[in-house]
Amino acid sequence: MRSKNKRAQTAAESRYVAKLAALDCVVCDAPGPSEVHEFRQGEWFTSVPLCSECHRGKDGWHGTRDRWTNRRVDMLDSINRAVGRVLG
Repeated sequence: MRSKNKRAQTAAESRYVAKLAALDCVVCDAPGPSEVHEFRQGEWFTSVPLCSECHRGKDGWHGTRDRWTNRRVDMLDSINRAVGRVLG
């Protein structure tokens, strides 16, 4: 769902987000489709695909982030993995 204050995605952003959503989670490798998390609102090209637990779960990004810490994944690692998977 798009925030009322956020601009609509460009065609290129929309295509990129669709590719991300089809990927496995970049933290735990749970099979896709995935939820697409943007670290900064509206910056779609630095977004990453996450399973619901790694995204919204109590130990996920919007929780304690223990799932990330236990797997030694940080924001830059996840972006690097996402780009690699899209291009690979």
